[in-house]
Amino acid sequence: MKDLTTGSEGRLIWNFALPMLAGNVLQQSYNVVDSVIVGRAVGKSALAAVGASFPILFLLISLIIGATMGFSILISQYFGAKDMARVRRTIDTSYIFLFFASLLMTAAGLLFSESILRLLNTPEEILPQALTFLRITFGGLVFLFGYGSVSAILRGLGDSRTPLYVSAISILLNAALVAFFVIGLGWGVAGSAWATLIAQGASFLGAIVYLNRTHTVLKFRLRGLEFDRAILKKALAIGLPSGVQQLLAAGGMMVLTRLVNGFGTDAMAGYTAAGRVDTFAVMPAMSLSAAISTFVGQNVGAGKLERVRNGLKAALLLSAATSLATTLAVVVFGWHLIALFTSDPAVVAIGARYLLIAGGFYIVFSSMFVVNGALRGAGDTVIPMLVTVLALWVIRLPVSTFLAARLGTDGIWWGAPVAWCAGLAFSAGYFATGRWKRLGAVKPPPAPAPALPPEEEEAEWNVSKF
Repeated sequence: MKDLTTGSEGRLIWNFALPMLAGNVLQQSYNVVDSVIVGRAVGKSALAAVGASFPILFLLISLIIGATMGFSILISQYFGAKDMARVRRTIDTSYIFLFFASLLMTAAGLLFSESILRLLNTPEEILPQALTFLRITFGGLVFLFGYGSVSAILRGLGDSRTPLYVSAISILLNAALVAFFVIGLGWGVAGSAWATLIAQGASFLGAIVYLNRTHTVLKFRLRGLEFDRAILKKALAIGLPSGVQQLLAAGGMMVLTRLVNGFGTDAMAGYTAAGRVDTFAVMPAMSLSAAISTFVGQNVGAGKLERVRNGLKAALLLSAATSLATTLAVVVFGWHLIALFTSDPAVVAIGARYLLIAGGFYIVFSSMFVVNGALRGAGDTVIPMLVTVLALWVIRLPVSTFLAARLGTDGIWWGAPVAWCAGLAFSAGYFATGRWKRLGAVKPPPAPAPALPPEEEEAEWNVSKF
């Protein structure tokens, strides 16, 4: 557990973000390993099938992602206030809620996967493979949610290293299994899904074993769990706007997927490969956003608002430096990166164009994400949700649809930079108003009145006698 309420803001945020960044890179390596092996060993139709499946997975788990974020923010604020009893009850409540939520999402995914794939205009040649991938993946959601909840709890307490170590072991297992199932046994897309499910289950069980041996506060137990309705209500009040934000983002991804599907399998395969590279490119921004959320949560809980402002400035400088480096990498090496997934020249050309267009604006995306992360840490999660609505639904989708009819797939890609610019302007403008200061879950005690000079203190005592 790490106290972020004292010390250099920039150094704390960077040191806290680095393990999360490494962990996120390892976690996303699931998708990259799967996509490279599937694209190379099975073909571009299998690569497109995996890509077509992702928005549906994201849609059904998005509300739970928001709830998890709400619990993490509460934990960071209670920890900042040194209220360990509520930290424990919040952890217990999150375990119970997320377990039953994962069962509900699994049932929904198994029932509606095919209908949603058809709604997305998924090409018939990739539909059976996409459906197979989805059904197997949904069967293991309880492991995905379990590991996600443990990681969120640890981050709320300032521990970003443990998830990294567990992910490293899981990635090695996933890589070995996907190679064995897809290449060795010839299971295709199904082998990729089974490998990921098994690796995620191992991650969750490994994290639980570690916590039970090392963390008294975090120890997982089936008996004696405390379910606190008030804490759940507060976590949902904080997290549901973020969940709705994720839901809107997932819905927007589905609309974009339908738009890309209209250009055929090559376009979907190129979009999938570019999306895998793009995810890595924006990870520094996402990790810094998560770090600033925990940093702000703890300092709001401790009543140190000046550190919040200093921390945000430091995080923005860090995100600018990392985003410029990733922009240079994807612009210069974009073609070669896409070629890792497939040797088909049409697919590579489409994916490389995406990276060239979107990559030039990573600094805008990064800044928007960091500001939204600071707002979430303060408990103000409604504004980031509104930013998503504005950037994705009001700007990106209409712009992408309009330009796609005139520029083809390039028009779809140009919608993202336009939306990011608008989203950053909205988030930064709101943060400058200072309204986020009123929304912390933990209210610090009022500052003591300043001491009076001796002569004034004596005069006041003389008056009070009467």
